[in-house]
Amino acid sequence: MGEKQAGPYEVIIIGGGPAGLTAGLYTSRARLSTLLIENALYGGQMTTTELIENYPGFPQGVTGDELSRLMEEQARRFGMETVAKEVLRVSLEGDTKVVETDNAIYRCETVIVCTGTEYRKLGVPGEREFAGRGVSYCATCDGTFFKDSQIVVVGGGDSALTEALFLTKFVKELTIIHRRDALRGTKIYQERACSNPKIKFLWNSIVQEIKGDSGVRSIVVKNVRTGKIEEFATDGVFLFVGLVPRTQFLRGLLQMDEGGYLLTNEDCETSVKGIFAAGDCRKRLLRQIATAVGDGATAAFTAEKYLEEKE
Repeated sequence: MGEKQAGPYEVIIIGGGPAGLTAGLYTSRARLSTLLIENALYGGQMTTTELIENYPGFPQGVTGDELSRLMEEQARRFGMETVAKEVLRVSLEGDTKVVETDNAIYRCETVIVCTGTEYRKLGVPGEREFAGRGVSYCATCDGTFFKDSQIVVVGGGDSALTEALFLTKFVKELTIIHRRDALRGTKIYQERACSNPKIKFLWNSIVQEIKGDSGVRSIVVKNVRTGKIEEFATDGVFLFVGLVPRTQFLRGLLQMDEGGYLLTNEDCETSVKGIFAAGDCRKRLLRQIATAVGDGATAAFTAEKYLEEKE
């Protein structure tokens, strides 16, 4: 088959966000042979956050880039190995876990899944066609391209509000489109958004289509109460309508809920012995950097105990 064979490792961590980096810190510091596999940026979605205000130890806040860099540096300090690949499949050979990428196969005794989430797509006409040409899921990535523009932000939760507030640094005006008549985000973000002169609101509305030519030029919006359909001119559409877990490659192996979130106990153990899950990809009440870090530490400690009991 031509795939590179590697291992066995005592621990393989899939995903390099705050949960994965914390797990790697704990397992490598416990002198367990550890490989972390990440196919994008270390820090995950944390890297696209301009200012993190609610992570303990940073009273003035910290940028997502800086916190990601510090966590990665600390995890590597104790000898954790890393590779930049996308995991396609995890399978079992007895007690051995087999982790497959496009050109390599890694074997290990335990796996800690820390794959996090990705932004949910609206699934409307024009969304895919204009991705990168006016449709965006990341304000810190693309905000500078919309200087002095008129844009819309779709969503009503924390992500929509914090990203909208960040975008006001660049745009002339933005409209938050929300399918309900009240926001869902944290009160402090609601207060900041409602008091910002650049932000307007379009309530009880959903986007039905995104139109344009070389870039986005307008959106078609439906009022969910009256059924009225209108078209509005806009230079860009930023979408923050929820998250979906990156767990598709584990279907059939691990138990998950209908949304794809992995089911675990309080010790981060999944339905398969020796496989653990930490952070936003597992079913839990709160998804924050602080809870991901706690999960990463718990999963690493539980994995260490599992290995000790195997001996």
